[in-house]
Amino acid sequence: MSKILVTGGAGFIGSNFVRMLLQETAYEVVNLDALTYAGNLENLTEVERDPRYTFVRADITDRREVDAAFKAHRPDFVVHFAAESHVDRSILGADAFVTTNVLGTQVLIDAARKYEVDRFVHVSTDEVYGSLGPTGRFTEETPLAPNSPYSASKAASDLLVRAAFHTHGFPCVTTRCSNNYGPYQFPEKLIPLMIANALEDKKLPVYGDGRNVRDWIHVADHCAGVLAVLEKGRLGEVYNLGGEAEMENIAVVRAILRELGKGEDLIQFVKDRPGHDRRYAMDITKATRELGWRPRLTFAEGLAQTVRWYVEHRAWWERVRSGAYQEYYEKQYGDRVG
Repeated sequence: MSKILVTGGAGFIGSNFVRMLLQETAYEVVNLDALTYAGNLENLTEVERDPRYTFVRADITDRREVDAAFKAHRPDFVVHFAAESHVDRSILGADAFVTTNVLGTQVLIDAARKYEVDRFVHVSTDEVYGSLGPTGRFTEETPLAPNSPYSASKAASDLLVRAAFHTHGFPCVTTRCSNNYGPYQFPEKLIPLMIANALEDKKLPVYGDGRNVRDWIHVADHCAGVLAVLEKGRLGEVYNLGGEAEMENIAVVRAILRELGKGEDLIQFVKDRPGHDRRYAMDITKATRELGWRPRLTFAEGLAQTVRWYVEHRAWWERVRSGAYQEYYEKQYGDRVG
């Protein structure tokens, strides 16, 4: 039975990926996460007692911790989700993004090479491509042109992975996804923030004129794409994973209000953030052609499911907003984590 080490497996996308692996495949899973503010072990209560699952608390920037994890668990594959990922936070201070996303990725590359993993999947973002005009889509050949400290740090990590392939024959594949949404997303991101605020009848802050366009992909479709890349992707290649669901931010917010039966008077336009990319859109032809993957959920279906999940799991996001979720690690795991 092959073993996958998942970095950032307590985060939004990582925890969805871990649950998918344990519920739908035969892989053993090692979840390596530092449990920063975005890591939440409550996301994994459904699977935490699965005998194929192991949690290791470790920081990907710490060479000793990472080496110890690789030595103890000897993974066959690595899927690297761990990252600082919130653009607004990167604008306020870039140091953590450079440290985690750049240095952390190099530490993982070095450990994966030392312990001779069979495949390393590096999960990146469409934001490394920069901003599109009113037409066209990003392809895997689009030049990198990041416009925020966050996306610049992710572009740097992409290039370290590329360099390891060309210099050392490192067995890597890179994915670049569009905007994710779905259950267990940290409620500072657009869709869960708007849902939570609307449920509390608070104002919904929308940057600028709200006309910025994003390509939305449900997290379940993204995770299926990452697994397809792990199992079938060509080494050294990049695969775009998009949802084929371009929407203006203001249209997303209005759709959420309709799902909740709330009025648009809750919308509040606020000053735009610096360097706000106008439009993203992904060409997924390569992933569809080579991997047989494409998103299954339409945005309307995925959004309805997501809104329903947040309505039904109010206690989860209230605990995240209050910070109470961070107590779960000590209470549930204590000294049994290893």
